[in-house]
Amino acid sequence: MGALRPIQRTLLRDTAYAAIRDAIVRGELPPGDPVRDADLAERLGLSRAPVREALARLGEEGLVETKPQSYTRVTSLEPRAVREAAVVVRAMHELAARAAVPLLTTEDIGSMREANARFESATRSGAVGEALRADDELHDVLVRACGNRAVAATIARYTPLIRRLEWRQFAEASALESAALHERLIDACAAKDADEAARTTAQIWRALEELADETNEADETDESGMV
Repeated sequence: MGALRPIQRTLLRDTAYAAIRDAIVRGELPPGDPVRDADLAERLGLSRAPVREALARLGEEGLVETKPQSYTRVTSLEPRAVREAAVVVRAMHELAARAAVPLLTTEDIGSMREANARFESATRSGAVGEALRADDELHDVLVRACGNRAVAATIARYTPLIRRLEWRQFAEASALESAALHERLIDACAAKDADEAARTTAQIWRALEELADETNEADETDESGMV
């Protein structure tokens, strides 16, 4: 029985990490907000140890920042960091698509179509969280199928930075355009056309690089006082 204790500790750490990460992505813990392990542990119903481990991981991923003996707080939303993350995530998804397409099953294609239907429905109803979850599930089919753990880990590492900006800047028109691109991607996958799947995947994720650029330009305009 003693051998089970480290597994339980890991699960608690991961639970804390996912809960805090998602709160930051959704803006429930806004930029600049102080985060204290004791407060978060109480809110999550956990001990402080897994929360401290989760905060350390979030610090490595750029979602929180710490000044020793002073503060731990949610980082500001930096368009440049988002764009850099989006470039990496795009490249990993392209690689995943190209490798996964020959391995996809009929069930995989069905899962992608079902996820895209939920994505489009959530987009039309303004359910941002549901739309982004469905988007993740659609692309995760390809990530899992490609079987490359390094690709999966890199995507998991950098996607929260992108989703944080998407949650704040979510636009129905661009999301519906993504739904159409998803359909094109799925058709390419069904046809076993790895090149087209990779090209379409790149187009989907490149839009997030452009979103970061637009946000940066808007921030610079605000700072200059221009209208």
